[in-house]
Amino acid sequence: MRTLYDWFRPLDGCPRCGYQYEREQGYFLLAVWGLNYGLIAGLGVLLGLFIQHKYQPGLWSPWWLLLAWMPITSFLFARHAKSLFLAMDHYFDPHLPPPGADVQRDDQDGQHRPSPR
Repeated sequence: MRTLYDWFRPLDGCPRCGYQYEREQGYFLLAVWGLNYGLIAGLGVLLGLFIQHKYQPGLWSPWWLLLAWMPITSFLFARHAKSLFLAMDHYFDPHLPPPGADVQRDDQDGQHRPSPR
């Protein structure tokens, strides 16, 4: 990661095995909205309810505490949400080479790679 732009835009693929990260346009929308926004908003609501239950402050007191850190946390978690989404997608729907494809094994790291043509 060299620039702020790199924080939101991952590499096109893995430099070691060539796995393409973004399968199609809009692939990471669920990661940004579902994981990032959902997790941060869910944690904010849970923390707000906990503060309201435990300390019973006024109605708007815990909200300024939550609203201050939620955008910052969402910004910092964006890259991790994409990698978590990619890991879950690869776990449930792995992209393996088709049967009978010419695959060569790299002895350095034990990874299978399609042979170059």
